[in-house]
Amino acid sequence: MIALEHVTFRYEDMEMRFDAQFPTASFTAVIGPSGGGKSTLLNLIAGFEAPQAGRVLIDGTDVTALPPDQRPVSMIFQDNNVFAHLDLWQNVALGVSSSLRLDAAQKARVDAALAEVGLAALAHRKPGEVSGGERQRVAVARALVRDRPVLLLDEAFAALGPALRRDMLDLIKAMQQARHLTVVMVTHQPEDALAAASHTAFLENGHIVALRPTAELFAAEDVPGL
Repeated sequence: MIALEHVTFRYEDMEMRFDAQFPTASFTAVIGPSGGGKSTLLNLIAGFEAPQAGRVLIDGTDVTALPPDQRPVSMIFQDNNVFAHLDLWQNVALGVSSSLRLDAAQKARVDAALAEVGLAALAHRKPGEVSGGERQRVAVARALVRDRPVLLLDEAFAALGPALRRDMLDLIKAMQQARHLTVVMVTHQPEDALAAASHTAFLENGHIVALRPTAELFAAEDVPGL
């Protein structure tokens, strides 16, 4: 479980305050107006931002003071997920070792991850030789080989068309269920939440206004701004 306890963070003139729990093996979408703090929420969980007060806990362990590489978290962004000078296999292998010196078992993990996301046949192509959706599959495969229990997605599929975006959501949902991952996904598309997320949080002005089962939240009439 991810728990944010009285977490506060100030950005310019906005003070954000987060109190929330994301259950283990749940898939939560985070929606809300631009500039409301959605990416900051993920950055606090991942360790890219440090709170002014409060605690971040993952599976009961206080990770507030830990740097990102020591947290049990993988994160996929909209951009900058691949290195153009490396082939797809090498890009995925970075999730195991930045030196790219892998033993046989580690190489097998990379091969398996590429196969799981449907890229085995493209393993030795460069990112410029494949589609945007395939480049995002590389990022998903890298998260697979990292084998962390928490997966964060920050507008990861926003640049894709509706059909490709739905394919990626189906892939993430299948991966989440098979591996019992705790997924938190920021999206501007309500249909993404409805397609994939068991729960949805509505975030506005640095606060989580509501966090409920997805269908219940979208049917609610008591959440201003939704």
